[in-house]
Amino acid sequence: MIHFWLRLPGFHDVNSLENRDPRVIQRWAEIAQPILWRWFRPEVRGLERIPEGSALYVSNHSGGFMTPDTWIFTITLLRERGVEAIPYALAHQAVIEAPGTNQILTSWGTLAASPENAHRVFAAGFKVLVYPGGDLDAFRPSRDRNRVIFGPRRGYVRLALREAVPIIPVVSAGGHSGWWVLSDGRWLSRLLHTHRLLRTDVLPITLSLPWGLTVGAPPYLPVPTRVLLEVLEPIYFEGSGPEAADDEEYVEACHDRVLATMQSALYRLARERRARRRERLRGWIAETLYRGSE
Repeated sequence: MIHFWLRLPGFHDVNSLENRDPRVIQRWAEIAQPILWRWFRPEVRGLERIPEGSALYVSNHSGGFMTPDTWIFTITLLRERGVEAIPYALAHQAVIEAPGTNQILTSWGTLAASPENAHRVFAAGFKVLVYPGGDLDAFRPSRDRNRVIFGPRRGYVRLALREAVPIIPVVSAGGHSGWWVLSDGRWLSRLLHTHRLLRTDVLPITLSLPWGLTVGAPPYLPVPTRVLLEVLEPIYFEGSGPEAADDEEYVEACHDRVLATMQSALYRLARERRARRRERLRGWIAETLYRGSE
């Protein structure tokens, strides 16, 4: 059966909604869930807040290319609500066209990021998942692990306004603690012109297992850490349609609202993670002292 799970068929059309394969999704989930749940001890909350029909999931992005938050969220939706509940994710063209990742990601329903692809998903009554921060967020320095970094990108707001769909914020804490990002390397990216060559604005300097100190972000073994993920209340905007999407001031106001909502939730989840760590540490110390006094 392993050969079926890991089978990589021919190149898939990155703009097709027909690539999603429920059998492949189920089998990948059977492999990944026990590993992810043991390694990250995730808690996913707020699924009851998800409305029916078309909507745009907007999430922060952590862990570089490993993205544990993505897999935890989609597998949870699969287990709780079925394959139809998994959103069609929009991915960077270079990532989704790479050999191997093309076949794997498209089998889950990932599409090349474009307004046209998102429109077709919404028209079919499904949901779309985007990470507006992209590489800026996924490779942010570890000192900013509890910050949502979207940079100058506002396309996600324009998309929601133009399509008249609500934004559902999804906030994850902990996924960026599995490695150490010393610098996102924006200065190095500019020096080496990686945007032109690799279509990325960062070239991170990282410390991870088993590679140690590296320039770039190869796949790595995350340090075990707890991931808390929460689906927040949908955000509905008063204005919508092409006119609203073309209003730069209104778009910025909508972005500020989304960002503030997500940042507040991330701070809250980060505080909860710290409190739990302190509680576990106190428990360990008390147990150690008790055993030492026996």
